[in-house]
Amino acid sequence: MTFHLARRTFTTTITLLNGVPIETVSKMLGHTKISTTQIYAKVVEQKGSQDIMKLQEKLSAIEFNRKSVNS
Repeated sequence: MTFHLARRTFTTTITLLNGVPIETVSKMLGHTKISTTQIYAKVVEQKGSQDIMKLQEKLSAIEFNRKSVNS
C-alpha cells in the first residue's frame, strides 16, 4: 500500500463515510485549503446514498410533526 492510497482510504472510508465533515478531515490531514482535501476525498456513491437517506428521514420527521400538530 502506498502512502497516497493509505491517505485516500483514511479520508474516504474511515472519516467521510462515518460522517466526519470534510472541514474536520482537512484539518486532520494538515491541509490549509479544502480543495486539497477534495483531491483525496473522492465522493463515493455510498456516501451520497447515506446523505440522501438522512435528508429523507429529517424531512419525514418534519412532515410527521407538522401533521401531528394540525390534527
